Amino acid sequence: MSFRSVFVAIVIGTALLVGAYMINWYRPRIVTEQPTAEFIRASGKCAECHANLQYSVVHEYELSRHAKKGVNCLECHQPASGQEPQDHHGFTIAKHLTAANCRSCHEPVYQQFLRSRHAAPSWAAVYGKEPFTDSQVKFAEDFHPGSVNRGPNALIALEGSAATVSGCASCHAVGKPNKEDGTIGTCTACHSRHTASVELARMPRTCGQCHMGPDHSQIEIYEESKHGILFEAQHRFLNLSIEPKKLTTREMWVPTCATCHMSGLNGMNVTHDPSERLSYNLFAEISTKRPNAARAQAAMQDLCRNCHTQATIDRVYDQAEKVVASTNDKVKAARDIVEGLRKEGLIGKKPFEKPIDFAYFDLWHYYGRTAKHGAYMGGADYVQWHGNYPILKSTVEMGVMADELRRGHGK
Repeated sequence: MSFRSVFVAIVIGTALLVGAYMINWYRPRIVTEQPTAEFIRASGKCAECHANLQYSVVHEYELSRHAKKGVNCLECHQPASGQEPQDHHGFTIAKHLTAANCRSCHEPVYQQFLRSRHAAPSWAAVYGKEPFTDSQVKFAEDFHPGSVNRGPNALIALEGSAATVSGCASCHAVGKPNKEDGTIGTCTACHSRHTASVELARMPRTCGQCHMGPDHSQIEIYEESKHGILFEAQHRFLNLSIEPKKLTTREMWVPTCATCHMSGLNGMNVTHDPSERLSYNLFAEISTKRPNAARAQAAMQDLCRNCHTQATIDRVYDQAEKVVASTNDKVKAARDIVEGLRKEGLIGKKPFEKPIDFAYFDLWHYYGRTAKHGAYMGGADYVQWHGNYPILKSTVEMGVMADELRRGHGK
């Protein structure tokens, strides 16, 4: 080899080394330096890339209880039975995460969820029974008769899939069936993906992301109630992150949605079936008592007694049950107007064909539900001005519509 060739090789090699050094100098330290053993234990090798690409994901994970217990990324992202795997830079992970990935460690919680209306009844309220297996339909019907063995919501065809997917399905997907692995739902609807935070799940606004608006205005009612006002004033002093089984009224002396519907306050059982302590189907057109209503009411009142006297509890329940009965009567009277017109052949059997169909739907689906929920949750304005008053107004308007339809047909 000539002197010239050696010289050129040395120059090129030196240039490459300097270039590599310069490139490396600009790279983040987390890439160029070996992470500590503690960092690997907390976040796994995944963090080496994701700290550069989506740092918030890694940071959220580091704050989580999973990280404190040494559960790493791959343990949650590995494919569960039936899930489609994919290669991710040498790691085999699940293409989509579902409740199957959580149930491997939280099976009792998943079984409680399956019995709830958050599971199959939620998705069926939009799409009916078709997406579910026969066994899933039967299981849900045992706990919530008529909630899954049904057809798709009539609004789906009328409003179109774009509105449904971006609207209804966004919330109701909490109970979407996962056909690959046979599970139902996704836990991250209520728990954030990487913090898996119990504190987040206890925040009223977490429930309020779906339980809001004219058809189920629970968050608005809560924020008007004494409970909601106290929470707004004192939430900084509450301990929302304490382990569920250790929760007492020292940490949570002001209730949130989760306190009443799910928590193990002062030694009560923790549940992921929010309907376990509910005695009425308040969402229904005509509200009836739920199966095991007496046991559910007793469980809820046990929780109420942590903060209230029995006399107060009895008064609230007595007044609320009267509102339910009164609202049922008003809804039936309005329904009689519509059914009378159908018997006379003045309106069709399909819903949402005439203005009176919409008026009746609004009456029970918006105002009726609101009045009933307001009575149980301490929202006086929602019992009256968002409930009973529009029910009265709509009933009068429906009567006028019915008279006009009859006159138009010479009756």
